[in-house]
Amino acid sequence: MASAKGMGRHCRGCLVASAAVDARTLARLQALGRVVIGAALTVAPGRAGAGWIGRDARRPPVQVAIGAFGARDLALGLGTAYAARQGYGARPWLRAGVLADAADLVVTLRARDHLSPLAVAGVGSLAAGSAVLGLWLGRELD
Repeated sequence: MASAKGMGRHCRGCLVASAAVDARTLARLQALGRVVIGAALTVAPGRAGAGWIGRDARRPPVQVAIGAFGARDLALGLGTAYAARQGYGARPWLRAGVLADAADLVVTLRARDHLSPLAVAGVGSLAAGSAVLGLWLGRELD
């Protein structure tokens, strides 16, 4: 029997045992992910965007849109993190994030014939998963 030392719990057959993670912590982690992705897309749009849209990400006009997407996610991440840390006001930020994630999913699926299958699967999964998490978090937090 594996034991979660220091947590006062026992886990039968578990490889890893950990304390429960609350909704506010998940919101802050999601926000951190947005900040990291947003900063990368803003600072290095050609390089960071290439995994999503391929070689076209290196074209200067395309980098304008990629940088704007990055700034959007950076702002959403910072706002969500601040509100989650304050203990109130996270719901509007989370809802805005759900809208952004849904838009990312839709535009990725719409362009799927022009993107790599790996990009469609990766970005599609990330966007869909983040949207679902954001919906749940929005119900759990104020």
